[in-house]
Amino acid sequence: MDIQLLPGMDVETFSIETGEAQRGSDGPVRLRRPDRGQWLMRPQCLEELVPPDHQVRIVWALVERLDLSGFYDAIRARGVDPGRSATDPRLLVALWLYAHVDGVGSARELERRCGEHAPYQWLCGGVNLNHHTLSDFRIGHEKALDALFTNLLAMMQHKGLVSLERMSQDGMRVRASAGASSFRRRETLERLVSEARERVETLKRQLEGPAAAEWSALKRAAQERAAKERVERIERALATLPQLEAAKEKLSRKIAAAKTKAVRASTTDAEARVMKMPDGGFRPGYNVQLAADTESRAVVGVEVTNSGVDSGQAEPMRKQVEERSGRAVKEHLYDGGYLRLEDIDAAEGAGVKVYAPPKPPRNKEQRASAYEPRRDDSPSVAEWRMRMGSEAGQAVYRLRAATSETVNAELRAYRSLDRMLVRGMAKVRCVALWAALAYNVVHFGRMLMS
Repeated sequence: MDIQLLPGMDVETFSIETGEAQRGSDGPVRLRRPDRGQWLMRPQCLEELVPPDHQVRIVWALVERLDLSGFYDAIRARGVDPGRSATDPRLLVALWLYAHVDGVGSARELERRCGEHAPYQWLCGGVNLNHHTLSDFRIGHEKALDALFTNLLAMMQHKGLVSLERMSQDGMRVRASAGASSFRRRETLERLVSEARERVETLKRQLEGPAAAEWSALKRAAQERAAKERVERIERALATLPQLEAAKEKLSRKIAAAKTKAVRASTTDAEARVMKMPDGGFRPGYNVQLAADTESRAVVGVEVTNSGVDSGQAEPMRKQVEERSGRAVKEHLYDGGYLRLEDIDAAEGAGVKVYAPPKPPRNKEQRASAYEPRRDDSPSVAEWRMRMGSEAGQAVYRLRAATSETVNAELRAYRSLDRMLVRGMAKVRCVALWAALAYNVVHFGRMLMS
């Protein structure tokens, strides 16, 4: 059976029986078809895998200039001592930096790309890596990573890329690696930790019995490690309850309804807290605080909290940025969620002008009065109100959204900061630092190399 095609097409008929297109008297159409069984010989240098202007080369050139002494100090393979040689931290730093530049936030995915993708193969240069090594390095050097962020910021200042006279701050709530059902009350946690300890003892007896002879050493170690880790996670959840109960008691003095619900902690990630997310829902998460320079939009400060509110985070972030850069911030921009009058007094006392909107009154007709000084205002607060009521103050404050919102959006969409795959505040902070480093490398890497 033949199927007639439309007039004017190159192939006039197609034979279903033979699977070949026919063309008048010219015979069958000649086609090139894949032959995946053929052998190939490709003498190729790794240096030829990526072009000279590829971004991965910029990442490697930049990493070669950074001070990584903090990563080398922890290496135990020294001199002629027995044992396997350690993987060069410079390679691991470059891999994770480029991974976050490429939007990769998983150690397993990074391992796969090191075996299949040319830029990662070029970076590895023949060094084999597994996801355990990659994952441990990513979250195991918080102090060295923090120093690396400061080092890169110093390079940007030296090149005149960052001024830091005006700083914008905003918080970004990121989904934690914990489910809502993992949050349990004290009674349940005490029961679970008892059961988990019994499971450890039972497993020890099984490992000593004849039935465990069929298990491999790796399987025995994995079973024992999983049981112990569950006990540790539940114990950490129990340990956080007194702090949560104290915070609830403080809140209940203001809100009587707060006493109706018992505090809960997660058995998966004891430091995660349920907080309101950008879509309006409530899920376990962390609050990633980011500071950016309004002129260059470079990320200049990173911190992580497990508080669902931004109040109280302005002063610590400004001091962190000043400590990193060695420069005094002159203007600090943040939204109304950070607003505390005592912070404004502290900032003005340090010579910093705050640009933040005052809390508007409930009556819409009286909103203009929010910018008028009040009797109990300090001189600093009164000056801040008048500043925010002026057109010049409003113009400066609009830079906050233009800076922080774009930085947050890029980190969430392109630098793998949309959801955490690690647990614990220290590890989450490491991931946030990697994402911030990658952001600065993407925007300023070529200028730093020029």
